[in-house]
Amino acid sequence: MPTQTSAQRREEARHAHRAAVDLCPTNRVLDRLGDKWVGLVLVELEKGRSRHADLARALAGASQKMLTQTLRELERDGLVERSVTPSVPVRVDYALTPLGESLLPVLHTVTRWATRHIDDVDAAQRAYDRNRTPRSHK
Repeated sequence: MPTQTSAQRREEARHAHRAAVDLCPTNRVLDRLGDKWVGLVLVELEKGRSRHADLARALAGASQKMLTQTLRELERDGLVERSVTPSVPVRVDYALTPLGESLLPVLHTVTRWATRHIDDVDAAQRAYDRNRTPRSHK
């Protein structure tokens, strides 16, 4: 068995760590919630079943492509259900699944924390940046 260099051992350890992070349930959920439109879509669907066009109006900043992609990912995750009603034109509605509804209290808790503490985070960032800014020498 060949001996590994320290660089090879570090690379192997990095690879193993990345694999563990990718499998971590918490990281996977936070990764999904961290997507720009996910929280807004979930909160909008909390109000009840909604047509794609209504979601697009409510989330006017989201492009059609991004909204569709977000809804598909949420549907794939089992958080949103899509129902198609054959009519002219075809009616497509979205609603939270029970799994999606179970995520809302977590989302609301994060929202409350952010509302209470964003000023503290901003102040900490400003203080950090002030201490990291190169000072001119007189």
